[in-house]
Amino acid sequence: MSKKAKPNVNTSDFQFKNTWDTAFEDQEFIKTFSTEILEDYILKKRWYAGKSSTLKYIEVVDHCKLSSEKNTFYGVLIQINFSEAFFQDYFIPVSFIPGDKENLETNTIIAPVTFNAVQGHLIDALHIEDFRILVFNRIMGYPEESAHKKILFHRSDTMKPAKYKSSGFMGGEQSNTSIIYNDKLVMKFFRRIYTSKNPDYEISRFLTEKSTFRNIPAYVGSINLALDNGDTITLALMQDLIENEGDAWKYMLEELKSVFSNLEKKKIKVKKLPDIPLYQRQPINSIPPEIIDFAGLNIFLKVSKLALRTAEMHIALGSDMQDTAFTPTKYNGDYAVWLKNRLIYMFQNRLNTIENNMHKLEGEALELAKEFLDKKKEIREHFLNFNWTRMKSERIRIHGDYHLGQVLVDHDDFYLLDFEGEPESTIQDRKVKQPPLKDVAGMFRSFHYAIYSTIFNNDGSFSTSQEDMFDAGEVLYKYMIGVFMETYVHKVQSENLNIGYKQEIEFLLDYCLLEKAVYELGYELNSRPRWTIIPLRGISSILKNKKN
Repeated sequence: MSKKAKPNVNTSDFQFKNTWDTAFEDQEFIKTFSTEILEDYILKKRWYAGKSSTLKYIEVVDHCKLSSEKNTFYGVLIQINFSEAFFQDYFIPVSFIPGDKENLETNTIIAPVTFNAVQGHLIDALHIEDFRILVFNRIMGYPEESAHKKILFHRSDTMKPAKYKSSGFMGGEQSNTSIIYNDKLVMKFFRRIYTSKNPDYEISRFLTEKSTFRNIPAYVGSINLALDNGDTITLALMQDLIENEGDAWKYMLEELKSVFSNLEKKKIKVKKLPDIPLYQRQPINSIPPEIIDFAGLNIFLKVSKLALRTAEMHIALGSDMQDTAFTPTKYNGDYAVWLKNRLIYMFQNRLNTIENNMHKLEGEALELAKEFLDKKKEIREHFLNFNWTRMKSERIRIHGDYHLGQVLVDHDDFYLLDFEGEPESTIQDRKVKQPPLKDVAGMFRSFHYAIYSTIFNNDGSFSTSQEDMFDAGEVLYKYMIGVFMETYVHKVQSENLNIGYKQEIEFLLDYCLLEKAVYELGYELNSRPRWTIIPLRGISSILKNKKN
């Protein structure tokens, strides 16, 4: 292999003596591919999660070959090693298309290359329709194929085989790449991958095939890679495409904008709005008229429906008594140690982040950050104060990263999606059974964010003072939580999902809410310092609530 020195000569920069069909049998190609070709390409991709770290080197750790009548494709697993002494694994399907750039069906080129005197381009195979057809047909079973030793294609028994009609990219994504097939199905290719079955694949398949819960995109099929050591890697997940009107985050922002405009329109006296304790269950038919006058009824009806769907999800996830991955389990000392170690590590990280970013804060955010540092001992003790012997409820597999952005709105209903889990967590941690109230706490933090986002993004449509809007928002937040709790607790208890009784529920909510708010601090300080006030206010409120 020799590398061209003169870019103006009409040949590829990268020239190899072997053919494309034997490319990954050639160590010289693998070396050049990982050290020179990939590095330049990957750094520019939206799905690359290592932009804030220093790339040290890339290693090809495994590959598999797939062939259609026209082309040979490789699925390539790479490991990116960073100077900060950690690594990430990625999956890239690669094709070689001979000919000039002008004749390609895509502009997404990895690099111009020459194999055995044949000039062409390395392409991310997802941008080649022939590859998209190939994997679709393998999942659907057209043609019938014998079991492949390495690549495991699967179609659910709940899905009848379909013929390929069309495919195209779903826009607006970051960490994965999704292909829409036949305008009815969506195949999510996981770019960053883990040496284990992806939780999104596990949970989607379980809920579709072993439960009656239908408010998710149904599992259709998948592609997994079987490694020689017995591990399985999920490469892609195919599901039904849910027709929707957008996500619940966007929906809630529109609803809240209308709610807050009532403060001026109806001349609401904020100081006279009746308050309720945090977590107090609130039947919709007993919400005070002053609150209905301020917020209307629709927002509470929607919160109640979302609570019902959340409860049904948890009931389904805790319903299996055979599959040990989904059997409810009690609290024990191992879980308590795992939880405390994880949270203390995160808490220390956030303390360091605050101390290094105090100069970015001002006003109330700065005061609350100082209060956070002053109360670090109290918060640390709160995380250490998890006495598992007092827990009478059960742990189950949960969503793990539950918020309004993970919910689709369709007419008057909600569909829950993306069960991959918390981005900062390891793949093993994402599969640990947790209190279902952790998901509930995640949604409550999302409500809080939606309220504050509406206030912060005031485009001049609100003439009410920010202080009054904050006060009204905190009251509204408690009623939204109250309505959610009334529907959620009633439903899960009627189906015998053990989440504990009042005292344990409130302890777990306090615990999980504080965990989520501290988790949020890191993101806001690094990305949106002005918004740091949202988790800081949440933390302050939770600490005050604990003392009441």
